[in-house]
Amino acid sequence: MKMMMEDIWREFCGESGFSLLEFLSHPSSCTNHALIICFDVVLLATLLFTLIRKSSSKSVHVPVRFHGCSTLQVVSAVLNGCLGFLYLFLGIWILEEKLRKFHTTLPLKWWLLTLIHGFTWSFVGLAVSIKVRQLPRLPVRLLSILAALFAGYVCVMSSFTAALNKEVTIKVALDVLSLPGATLLLLCAYKGSKHDEISDENILHNGLYTPLNGEANGIGEGEFVTSFSKAGCLNILSFWWLNPLMKMGSEKTIEDEDIPKLREADRAESCYATYLELLDKQKQKDPSSQPSTLKTIVLCHWKQIFISGLFALLKVLTLSAGPLLLNSFILVAEGKQSFKYEGFVLALTLFVSKNIESLSQRQWYFRSRLIGVKVRSLLTAAIYKKQLRLSNAAKLNHSSGEIMNYVTVDAYRIGEFPFWFHQTWTTSLQLCIALVILARAVELATIAALVAIVLTVLCNMPLAKLQHKFQTKLMTAQDERLKATTEALVNMKVLKLYAWETHFKNVINTLRNVEEKWLYAVQMRRAYNTFLFWASPVLVSAATFGACYFLEVPLHANNVFTFVATLRLVQDPIRSIPDVIGVVIQAKVAFVRIIKFLEAPELQTVRVRQKYNPHSLNKAVDIKSADFSWEEKLPKPTLRNINLEVHPGEKVAICGEVGSGKSTLLLAILGEVPLVKGNIQVHGKIAYVSQTAWIQTGTIQDNILFGSPMDGRRYQETLERCSLVKDFELLPYGDLTEIGERGVNLSGGQKQRIQLARALYQNADIYLLDDPFSAVDAHTATSLFNEYVMEALSEKAVLLVTHQVDFLPAFNSILLMSDGEILQAAPYYQLLSSSQEFQDLVNAHKETAGSERLANISTAKEHGISGKEIKKSYEDKQFKTSRGDQLIKQEEREMGDTGLKPYKQYLNQNKGYFYFSMGALSHLIFVACQITQNSWMAANVDDPNVNTLRLIVVYLVVGLISSLFLLARSFAVVALGFESSKSLFSQLINSLFRAPMSFYDSTPLGRILSRVSVDLSIVDLDIPFALMFAVGASLNALANLGVLAVITWQVLFVSLPVVYLAFRLQGYYFKTAKELMRINGTTKSLVANHLAESVAGVVTIRAFEEEERFFTKNLELIDVNASPFFHSFAANEWLIQRLETLSATVLASAAFCMVLLPPDTFSSGFIGMALSYGLSLNMSLVFSIQNQCTAANYIISVERLNQYMYVPSEAPEVIEENRPLASWPNVGKVEIRDLQIRYRVNAPIVLRGISCTFAGGHKIGIVGRTGSGKTTLIGALFRLVEPTGGKIIVDGIDISTIGLHDLRSRFGIIPQDPTLFNGTVRYNLDPLSQHSDQEIWEVLGKCQLREAVQEKEEGLDSLVVDDGSNWSMGQRQLFCLGRALLRRSRILVLDEATASIDNATDMILQKTIRTEFADCTVITVAHRIPTVMDCTMVLAMSNGQVVEYDEPMALMKRDDSLFGKLVKEYWSHSQSADSN
Repeated sequence: MKMMMEDIWREFCGESGFSLLEFLSHPSSCTNHALIICFDVVLLATLLFTLIRKSSSKSVHVPVRFHGCSTLQVVSAVLNGCLGFLYLFLGIWILEEKLRKFHTTLPLKWWLLTLIHGFTWSFVGLAVSIKVRQLPRLPVRLLSILAALFAGYVCVMSSFTAALNKEVTIKVALDVLSLPGATLLLLCAYKGSKHDEISDENILHNGLYTPLNGEANGIGEGEFVTSFSKAGCLNILSFWWLNPLMKMGSEKTIEDEDIPKLREADRAESCYATYLELLDKQKQKDPSSQPSTLKTIVLCHWKQIFISGLFALLKVLTLSAGPLLLNSFILVAEGKQSFKYEGFVLALTLFVSKNIESLSQRQWYFRSRLIGVKVRSLLTAAIYKKQLRLSNAAKLNHSSGEIMNYVTVDAYRIGEFPFWFHQTWTTSLQLCIALVILARAVELATIAALVAIVLTVLCNMPLAKLQHKFQTKLMTAQDERLKATTEALVNMKVLKLYAWETHFKNVINTLRNVEEKWLYAVQMRRAYNTFLFWASPVLVSAATFGACYFLEVPLHANNVFTFVATLRLVQDPIRSIPDVIGVVIQAKVAFVRIIKFLEAPELQTVRVRQKYNPHSLNKAVDIKSADFSWEEKLPKPTLRNINLEVHPGEKVAICGEVGSGKSTLLLAILGEVPLVKGNIQVHGKIAYVSQTAWIQTGTIQDNILFGSPMDGRRYQETLERCSLVKDFELLPYGDLTEIGERGVNLSGGQKQRIQLARALYQNADIYLLDDPFSAVDAHTATSLFNEYVMEALSEKAVLLVTHQVDFLPAFNSILLMSDGEILQAAPYYQLLSSSQEFQDLVNAHKETAGSERLANISTAKEHGISGKEIKKSYEDKQFKTSRGDQLIKQEEREMGDTGLKPYKQYLNQNKGYFYFSMGALSHLIFVACQITQNSWMAANVDDPNVNTLRLIVVYLVVGLISSLFLLARSFAVVALGFESSKSLFSQLINSLFRAPMSFYDSTPLGRILSRVSVDLSIVDLDIPFALMFAVGASLNALANLGVLAVITWQVLFVSLPVVYLAFRLQGYYFKTAKELMRINGTTKSLVANHLAESVAGVVTIRAFEEEERFFTKNLELIDVNASPFFHSFAANEWLIQRLETLSATVLASAAFCMVLLPPDTFSSGFIGMALSYGLSLNMSLVFSIQNQCTAANYIISVERLNQYMYVPSEAPEVIEENRPLASWPNVGKVEIRDLQIRYRVNAPIVLRGISCTFAGGHKIGIVGRTGSGKTTLIGALFRLVEPTGGKIIVDGIDISTIGLHDLRSRFGIIPQDPTLFNGTVRYNLDPLSQHSDQEIWEVLGKCQLREAVQEKEEGLDSLVVDDGSNWSMGQRQLFCLGRALLRRSRILVLDEATASIDNATDMILQKTIRTEFADCTVITVAHRIPTVMDCTMVLAMSNGQVVEYDEPMALMKRDDSLFGKLVKEYWSHSQSADSN
């Protein structure tokens, strides 16, 4: 035993015996070194104990802004981390010098001491500095005291040594510097834990931290938060915290609720709060300039960027140790070992270095991805917040489609960037280290290698510039296409009614062709880039070996394979350069677009609204000599010289002709229209009801409550006041019925009344109602006016825009508007006597009301329902069982392992299999060529019969041949991607345009938009390369394993079980990962949906001052989407780390085989080849798995596109064998026979056996209360819904037997919701360009729009922006009339077409329709009874059935006539206008 101890001591010291005298007299003695190593071990043991204590203890929750590191911690981490790394470098350098000069590692003391000390110092320094606040207080203080004592001892000893030897070495300098490092650690330990004490007491108890939404932001009792938040250091390093989720995924299909929430620091709210805080600090520093968003984002995350950078550095250093170890290995194989067990030490070192490399790379990637998630969350939140405040001028430059694109595409691309950021410098560093290693191996020939690398990079520069240019063009083209697609999808019903789908689809296809042109250009540049960098190792080796020949540098196995191994290690980072460049370019382009949006002008509403104080003021609205203008530079403001005072309890009506500025006045009071001059003050809370109903996806109850708490009594009263109780009885789930997007499953009247209920429930001070009665029938309008406006709002200030003259006498004041000015403001009778314009308006109403026809008809009693009855029926309803299905289904996603199905779907497109096979085959030949190259070198490098020239020429010829196959592979990838994208887009767009309306009714727009934006973008740009790289990287990994196994076949005993284990691990991983990525896809739609809805309803959101609630909801949805993505990439790292450990085992086993077997078993050339392939096994395996996972994640986009590529389509557009004559319909006779309609299978029947005939040329009026089925009947006529039973025959042809395009293009319609498209006036009237300008001007004259269009400078080329928002609602309806006049159909349908038009204009229009369509069949659905008074026949409907069908006068004479009741209701409040 004693002998053994002496041997060990000799190996360590190079001398025998322990001397106390030497220990005391000589500070650098061997005894001293041994003592320092023991100290290091004690420190490491204490740290491990501290970390284990931490992971098992429960830490107090500290609010997120205190999770960051202080400046002291950062300085300590930097100093101690650098000291540790410098010690490690010094140790490696001492070892390397020993081997070079003496060919031995003995004695161990100098290099072993330095390495162990370096490892201990870096580990302890970084752990205590960064994690001090999360570690238990007592152990961390003890650890820092020990470290300080130890550093003091080492510092004293080294100073003594320097004094004795009279020289200062690097080690002495480092030892002295470790004392200030330890002092910083001590300060960190005490300050950090002191901070914990303060934060425990103050922060948690005194509530210094208030989150955005005003709620306690701490993690709630029942919240299921990710284990990552509580994980200790070892737990984080090994990804052990992810095990429970992986286990759950292997046992069952993961659902949304199984995914834990993000820890608080990573949530959108925290990220955005930090961002705002730093942005404010920058503004305070320099108030004159705009703070840099990029700088702010970097400042938010610089600590995480720094830590991930340290891991990246460690990875590069450990990776670079590989070729040095290989060099030593070949020397050992040639019998030149330095000491007895050097081979074993090298094999063990190889295993350890590969594991450290794996650990550091996994942490680098994981932390970088986490930064990416936080940046994406932050930007999405910032974009959402911005669109809530965007000014109307800015909206012209940023359409809703573009805003959607900023979130779904641009923020996504920027979120990808942090993952690639460190690769921008690590690749350069790796190349520099590689050049140093090469300089040792091939001496001056390194210069040739350097020149080859520089040439490769220089060749890439013009390509990168071009790629940047093309990427910008591609993004712009993508925006244009998305804008058009969004518009078409939103207005699909209108497109179908007008039979314009084909035209709009062609417009989108044309825009897509432009996009494809730039896509092809971008992908080709990427292909050239890829080829250049994949071929660069061939170029570098050609240059280097050529230089070796001419410079007569001797080639031996050790220097050739050190060179090959170095080249193999840097070729993967070099190959990723095109990806890095691509990502940097995409991120830069995306960032510029987002910055432009974030810096767009905002609405200035601050000075308009003030809190309501009933004691100090009695004015609710006070406007003095004000001018308002939508655009700053307009010569004539939109509203001019406005003077208005409204007091609480006062009712003000606003009336005037179409386009006179009524709605604009309400928007000006809301602060939506910029004030040019004058003053405006608004006191109190506002409730606003817009002219176009804005309804959110969700339940009716949610829409009414609109964020307010439920008050049962007030809610019940609200429903009664808004006449909604009866409607809820008919809905399958009452007020808990899910409403489709934009309220598709509600009638126009129901939508409007839900809006009114929302306003009333808010109990505001000022009510701004923009023509709320236009979409409801006369009875409901009267009921709403009396119960809602006059009773419920009796004490409120009300401004009501209306065209219904009947209600005007009840108002305190009436504003008569014309051309943006208030002509007069006075009570009804005063205005009637003093204003000719107002008299014309009232007279027009009387004429249309048809009073002369009612003279002989006796009045009937009104059949109302008492409030008590309503209440009782509602209460009864609460106990009824619900029936039917909810309309909006949960978003569909594939479940479980779909295997190769999505890949087949992708490759099935346009010769996909052919291009893919070509690419894969080319890559296989490339790999085979590389192996041939290296085998030739391994077999002949030390063969004296093969001269150097022949050796090099054969090597290079094989290399050049392999490059040609690389080029073929690059072209195959581009062809595969381009053709597949074209085919998938074409099928998707065809499917969407041919889908029935029921699909759009039940599918939120966000789901479709996320597919045509982000999923399509992934299919276009990412999938082809990801797929080919997955195949290529897998072939590389198999080649590496194969070479290792062939040369050292004994390693198969280890590698076969390892490969089996790897496949099992991958299968285990995929069960969880695929579901996580699918859920990531579906939750992405939630963010897109919420954004689309908010953009559409932003005026209402601002009016109710609900921005904060919507923003909070948006933050929640961002987190719901970020969590599956976070766990998905964490799972990726979890898998790769385990696979890398397995591959390190294979490599170490191969190394042990070489050491254990007799020295002559392998030639040194083949040992070099085996190890050079083995060293890159880790990296190639990582690249293989990474690319497979990336491809598997990306292919989910194909899965998602595929879900909407095969939507069951409508009937054919054209049935060739059954086309009607060009003149059909020539009479216009419509026969409806026993028509039955249900919207979906299993849904209740909506039309119940309707039978009637509309004679050709007759004017038919369809009347009935709200929800009676009037609009459904029109839908059936246009076949938006196919009949369940019965049929409709038009001029002898059953409409279900002909093509939809033939049917719809022959009918004219003016739809219920007037729709305008982005473009010009001409395009909106005649998108198919079938008419001349003269015809269009004629039509504009007939529909009262000529003057409005002539006023604009561009005339017919005047701009129509998103949704036609720069034209009033009435003008939009006039445009729709213009379309009908241009089409000149034999059958014209008016679906409540004049609801938003004043009576005078309505009268002119009715005359126009009577004149222009004199011999046509005109079917009018109306709420305004006068509209149908001069009809030939009236069809009265109730509850989906025909109640009566006869001439209007005949019906009015019948006592029990529904039509008679409706007329009398209308006439009774019309008479009340006179009697008042």
